Amino acid sequence: MPSVSVVNIQGSKVEKIDLAPGVFEARISTDCVRAAVNNQLAHRRQGTAATKTRGLVSGGGIKPYRQKGTGRARAGSTRSPVRRHGGVVFGPMPRSYGGKVNRKVLRSAILSCLTSFAQEGQIVIVDALDFSEPKTRQVSELLSHLKIEDKRVLFLTDRTNVNLALSARNIPWVDVINCDNLNTFDLTTHDVLVATKAAIERLEEVYA
Repeated sequence: MPSVSVVNIQGSKVEKIDLAPGVFEARISTDCVRAAVNNQLAHRRQGTAATKTRGLVSGGGIKPYRQKGTGRARAGSTRSPVRRHGGVVFGPMPRSYGGKVNRKVLRSAILSCLTSFAQEGQIVIVDALDFSEPKTRQVSELLSHLKIEDKRVLFLTDRTNVNLALSARNIPWVDVINCDNLNTFDLTTHDVLVATKAAIERLEEVYA
């Protein structure tokens, strides 16, 4: 059973807690992580690219010339794909790129990421992150106390922390998320996970 020290915002150790093996000692599945990330990125695509077929291009309602006697190939419309200003054949149309990923796969992907953080020692547990007001300096000082100011950091809280989110939004390599919005993409794009003790308890309650 992995154990991690709990620190305060000054970086001093407060206590030591044991992490749930079902969450932080799960089997790492890179296939599940890849499937979850690819699905999440696919859902971000707008899918609004569109072209006009010969039926959508304006004009071309009349035969350009008579059927016989001209010596030319017969033509029924000036909007044929072979003509200039004509329609497009097999062009892109509005579509959804996102597919379906089973809930067990998404769950396994998140547990794989959390286990990876625990195995590499890149998870930091803070007793509380209650800021009285939004100040970027507070987050910068916290990163300095934790000695992770040069890494991509993901703050995880048990509920929406407005002051923390406003304090960290000016630091490009720091992001804030709560347990309800935890996803594989954010976990895989950060180096260190800084979670509150309440967030860890919430994770163990949901995923253990």
